[in-house]
Amino acid sequence: MVKQKEEMKQAAKQKQKMTPSEAIVETLIKEDVKEVYGIVGSAFMDMLDLFPTAGIRFVPVRHEQTAGHMADAQERVSGKAGVIVGQNGPGISNMVTSVAAANQAHSPMVVISPSAGNPAKGLDGFQEADQVSMFKDITVETVQVTHTSRVAERLRTAFRIAYAERGPVLFDIPRDMFYGEMEDYILEPHQYRVDRKGTGDPTYLERAVDLLKNAKKPVIVSGRGTVDAGGIDTVVKLAEYLSAPAACAYMHNDAFPADHPLAVGPIGYMGSKAAMYSMEEADVVLAIGTRLSQFGTLPCYDIDYFPKSADIIQIDINPRQIGRTHPVEVGIIGDAKAASDEIYRQLQTELPSPKKDEDRMKAVSKRKEDWEQELVDLAMEDGNPINPRRALLEMTKALPENAIVSSDIGNVSSTANAYLKFTQPRRHIAALTYGNTGFAYPAALGAQRAEPDAPVFAIVGDGAWGMSLHEVSTAVEQNIPVVACVFNNQSWAAEKKNQVDFFDDRYIGSNIQGPDFADVAKSMGALAHTITKPEDIVPAIEEALKQRKPAVLNIYVDGTQLAPPFRKDALNMPTRILDKYKHLDYSEWGN
Repeated sequence: MVKQKEEMKQAAKQKQKMTPSEAIVETLIKEDVKEVYGIVGSAFMDMLDLFPTAGIRFVPVRHEQTAGHMADAQERVSGKAGVIVGQNGPGISNMVTSVAAANQAHSPMVVISPSAGNPAKGLDGFQEADQVSMFKDITVETVQVTHTSRVAERLRTAFRIAYAERGPVLFDIPRDMFYGEMEDYILEPHQYRVDRKGTGDPTYLERAVDLLKNAKKPVIVSGRGTVDAGGIDTVVKLAEYLSAPAACAYMHNDAFPADHPLAVGPIGYMGSKAAMYSMEEADVVLAIGTRLSQFGTLPCYDIDYFPKSADIIQIDINPRQIGRTHPVEVGIIGDAKAASDEIYRQLQTELPSPKKDEDRMKAVSKRKEDWEQELVDLAMEDGNPINPRRALLEMTKALPENAIVSSDIGNVSSTANAYLKFTQPRRHIAALTYGNTGFAYPAALGAQRAEPDAPVFAIVGDGAWGMSLHEVSTAVEQNIPVVACVFNNQSWAAEKKNQVDFFDDRYIGSNIQGPDFADVAKSMGALAHTITKPEDIVPAIEEALKQRKPAVLNIYVDGTQLAPPFRKDALNMPTRILDKYKHLDYSEWGN
């Protein structure tokens, strides 16, 4: 065994003769890529032909946007960069939305982007497009292959940047460069990239410890960076040592265990009032692994909770995010776990015994109890046929502890932010601040591929479902047993709420009709139910989990019971100047 390892080590130091396709596939093997998502195309067929022998599974989807969402979610669950590929031109341009979403989610991803062949470039040939320009603003980098000899080196660069800068990278290769002959090394990832960064500047760490040591009402906000770094256990220790309530960043409800006494839930739109009231009174905020996004810290429930005078300590791996949305007292560029470990170590020295604030803890506990009761009370109000909050409450009753839940964008999906609770990391896969509909179901498919034995659910409105229901065919074909919970109020409900509040109940484009989604799903080979009574939700979920088949639950919910508008800050009451539109002016309402 020792001799074999030594031979392999020596071989790795020597260039090998191979084709560019072989160089790509061998690099993917070294990066432990098990699956690539996309739709078959002639541009990359030479590479594709090698996948089965290499042990890489190609997962064909029905639309390339799905490939990006699957790879995004696969990375969020597994921690390994997702890889997608498509035909040059339309196949790659179909990925724009999902790659942009992954970029805002900070998900490492490599987009293998075959482009028009060099002999045909600039001739407006079949399926020619400037793919690099398309992706420049929605990736952390675009890497181009300029010569066959550099194929492996350029792909290594793509993976290095994707992991280092936490986002998607376009690997653009002219389709004729898959062919030919080249010589290069096939390197191990540790030879060209580093997975973890350090603790941060010692001076700033000391300043952070000093602020926390003297804080009267510290609050912790834990985000995706904590999850990615495996730092939740340390954040729990910090919260306990400081007697600090711990909130989750917007739509990262798995960033702190919900069953911990100090957990107060998520901040942000339709989050937890307990978290927001705790934030409002904070004198020091320790934000770990979160960019404190602008949308994710807006007032909610008419609570302008983000403290204006508190000292903010922000830990982020990306220096671009420090102080970007809120002024910070201390900015620490470092790995969320490594920096938290060091702060905890120093705190134990500076504060020989943990802080105790029994009165504050009682107040936090009371807020949590009140909020939980409010959520139940709101859910138990009658709906026609089902109050959407009641449907969410019933759904959460049936979720196993290790369930992974993806959530889309939209009225019901966002209301789920208040109801979803997790005790384990890498369980919550949300659409986040890119806010594109049609995310949740493809993401759930990717999450299921990353963790085949876990129960996986998607929370989807009927509008978003219209953008993703075709992928039920993918789930059936690939035997991916995701349970899609479609909350059907026959409307684009988030936009409908804007028309209720700002446009005098004038519904233009927001009321929609669709087929019986259960019948459609059954025709594709999935398990499916139409649900009009809340007590039928738990049994339907239990059946789906027992059968371990792709399932679609078409849950009809009340289209008049709507959450507040997403963007009160971005809407104004309508004013009209031309006479023909005067009757639409808000000043005329009721006249």
